[in-house]
Amino acid sequence: MGISSLGVGSSILTQDVVDQLREVDEQAQINPITLNIANANDKQDALNVVDASMDNLIDSINEMKTHSLFTERATEVSGTAVEVLALVNTDVQDFTLTVTSLATKQIQESGVFSSESDLIANKGEVTEVEEKDADGNPVLDEEGNPVMKEVETPSSLTVTISGTDFEIEYDSTTTLKDLKKSINDIAGEKLDVTIAQINDGEFTLFLSSVETGKEQEITIKDNSGNLKDDRLISLSELQAGTNAEFKFNGKEVERETNNVKDLVTGLSITLKEVGTSVVSVTQNRGEILDRLDSFVEKYNSAMRELDKVTKSSVETKEKGIFSTESTIKSMKNVVADLLSNTSSSGNLLNFGFDIDKDGFMSVDKVLFEQQLDENPRNVEAALAGGSFINSDGSSQEKKGAFSAMSDIIESYTKYGATLDSFQDSVSMNIKSLEEEKISLTESLDSKYEIMKKRFIAYDAMISRFNSTSTMFKEMAEAQLAASK
Repeated sequence: MGISSLGVGSSILTQDVVDQLREVDEQAQINPITLNIANANDKQDALNVVDASMDNLIDSINEMKTHSLFTERATEVSGTAVEVLALVNTDVQDFTLTVTSLATKQIQESGVFSSESDLIANKGEVTEVEEKDADGNPVLDEEGNPVMKEVETPSSLTVTISGTDFEIEYDSTTTLKDLKKSINDIAGEKLDVTIAQINDGEFTLFLSSVETGKEQEITIKDNSGNLKDDRLISLSELQAGTNAEFKFNGKEVERETNNVKDLVTGLSITLKEVGTSVVSVTQNRGEILDRLDSFVEKYNSAMRELDKVTKSSVETKEKGIFSTESTIKSMKNVVADLLSNTSSSGNLLNFGFDIDKDGFMSVDKVLFEQQLDENPRNVEAALAGGSFINSDGSSQEKKGAFSAMSDIIESYTKYGATLDSFQDSVSMNIKSLEEEKISLTESLDSKYEIMKKRFIAYDAMISRFNSTSTMFKEMAEAQLAASK
């Protein structure tokens, strides 16, 4: 039986020898690739952070370059008489509103019924018609003559509100509850109808106009004369529909509704109660300043990350992972020079922006708001683009600093641009290294599988040589012993 376990025959060509030889090869061939893969993965992770920082930066830039940011309006209202909302581009202004009376709905009630199931009508005119089966064919009696049945002709009443008539059908089977549903179904856009139980055995139909105003008069007319009585016709007025009356800067105004949208262009005014309120419509500074803070924060965050990954140092732990990468270093320089590179489109230094010696941005908000107070249109033009009025009165078209910044940063961040290409190259490098590692590993596997087979063969040969040598030695010793 041959030797199959490596080293059994010789105690020299063992598995340990094979493992040691392979370890030397792996250190020389595989380990450098493994280190390169780890480094490439670290680059990919760092690039993902840089990419996220740049995405945040471009988002904050694009929020600053939109003209709607500068046309948004805020309202301040003293007093509780009114609420006011302002649309974009509404004129900045102050005014006083004094509410004298609010617009009201017309509300009517019917007479009292004992139950919502009370029938409201007598039987109307009856006519005879042929009875039909389920298929619509005449039903015949034993003699073949059509079977006749009595059918009540529907009656009707007319509900009128604000000059609009709605015809409501009823018959002797119609209850108060049925009538309520019919009116709501047919006239619901103008009327709200409900039944309320006032006391035990006292049910009343209430009709309320959907809209307010003095034109919301409600009446009910019986067209057929088949109602049991006049409880539905003789309505009692609980509340008259009236117009709102108020003063705008002392001028008397009247409207049918408490929601006034046609007084001042761009303003939605809701009259809430009798009293006086002073209203100020201003530029929405809060939104502008919030987005300004966001831009500065995202800019400084991007700069911190770019400083970190491009830092040059002889110390390996301090050295940035992209310290030798021209693409990332170039992008850092572009971000650092954003203010100077966009000054021709709108010089932000004039509006309180500044970069300190470490490359981080700040904004003097007092100066920025002062510029907004003095000439908001120039601030908008400098930041987002538009017609900029110079000190001599001449005008100049500006692209806007943030519009220019957007073009510069998007050359790196948009789909298929510089950062995408760089990310692709890092990913391809990782893939190539991993494939190379797999190939070399397979090559070593093959090499040492062959070596192992050879060692087993050599081990078997040595084992046979050892056995033969032992046999000859024993024969010689036996012959020597016999000769004595």
